[in-house]
Amino acid sequence: MQRLSGGEIRITTLAKPFSMSLNAVSKHVRVLERARLLRRRRVGREHLLSLNPKPLDEAASWMMAQKAIWTKRLDTLESLLLEEDAMLASDSRKRRSR
Repeated sequence: MQRLSGGEIRITTLAKPFSMSLNAVSKHVRVLERARLLRRRRVGREHLLSLNPKPLDEAASWMMAQKAIWTKRLDTLESLLLEEDAMLASDSRKRRSR
């Protein structure tokens, strides 16, 4: 994925530094294509690949929204627990002073 971030690249160029067959690399590429993370364009016999960042951007947006929701929920829970601790400590002090 990182090698594709620089622009379109031939599948043979992408496969070259790996100690895998071109067929094995193609299988990996097909998985990424099914996930819509890559686009393949054929020019004659060459297969050119490019990164499709949209699914990653969508996932990042969803994660940020979830982070905001859960941060708010956890902050609320923390406040409630601190209030409860303070009330319990206050009740405990009142009982001891009697």
